[in-house]
Amino acid sequence: MRAHDSSSNGVPRNAGEPLDLDRVLAVRVNRSAAERRAATIPTRRTVKKEWQAAWLLKAVTLMDLTTLSGDDTPGNVRRLCAKARQPLRPDIVDALGVASLDPKVAAVCVYHRYVPTAVEALDGSRIPVAAVSTGFPAGLSPFEQRVAEISASVSAGAHEIDVVITRAHVLTGDWPALYDEVKAFREASGQAHLKAILATGELATLTNVARASVVAMMAGADFIKTSTGKEGVNATLPVSLAMVRQIREYALRTGFKVGYKPAGGIRTARQATDYLMLMKEELGREWLEPQLFRFGASSLLTDIERQLEMFVTGRYAAAHRHPMP
Repeated sequence: MRAHDSSSNGVPRNAGEPLDLDRVLAVRVNRSAAERRAATIPTRRTVKKEWQAAWLLKAVTLMDLTTLSGDDTPGNVRRLCAKARQPLRPDIVDALGVASLDPKVAAVCVYHRYVPTAVEALDGSRIPVAAVSTGFPAGLSPFEQRVAEISASVSAGAHEIDVVITRAHVLTGDWPALYDEVKAFREASGQAHLKAILATGELATLTNVARASVVAMMAGADFIKTSTGKEGVNATLPVSLAMVRQIREYALRTGFKVGYKPAGGIRTARQATDYLMLMKEELGREWLEPQLFRFGASSLLTDIERQLEMFVTGRYAAAHRHPMP
């Protein structure tokens, strides 16, 4: 299994810092300006041909391949893990000339119940298992129960923990409560990396999103993540801009690099390249590696495979040629 301490990926873990309410309250986001900047990302740059194929291959290696459905079964999870080991059809890999790179996804994300199943199915692959935790997706179960769920997932073999915050802490401006919550989640995670899901579609304003991002990083989150995928509005470029600019400011101030994970609603190859462009422009090349950037995705992989098949054959394939589990 892939190790996840600071020595294995070259990125020291975020140690966090004491809560600074003055700094948190000083954060404000101009929604109109953020929306204007975000609108330029899909229009300013395009990539075609072999450059597009290279960007899409990179996107595959940044995916947390995910199944979080009420009808999940052990069989579904095993099939997802098989797809994670071999995300692209062998003929496409051979035609692209990248067989020696052995492309794999970054992680497989499942409910706690299926962590042992995924760990067993991924044995020897060096692909870590991420568990959604803390009463996902609402995060309204009792606090002690949420903390215990984190510990149980780590004990079962999860190397990454995706937690959901209490949205009410943000909506009421109770930043000390949010800080204490995320800090407790980080402590319960131990050596497993912690991704704090902000559920941005339920936080009302971009200023709330930005402030929640800052507080989660101060509390020691290794990643900040947009959404559970279950909200009415999930990842968007304006929300992402608000979050990654707080990541940049935090890195400049503390020296700690925090990762970013947009999740929910990213279904097409073009959307994936938009997010990659955003990360490259706002944070730099270092944030295009799995230790600092992930897509929360399931159906996205199908469209990327179709685009890559188009590149190597000159024609689009039907989606059923690239089935997901």
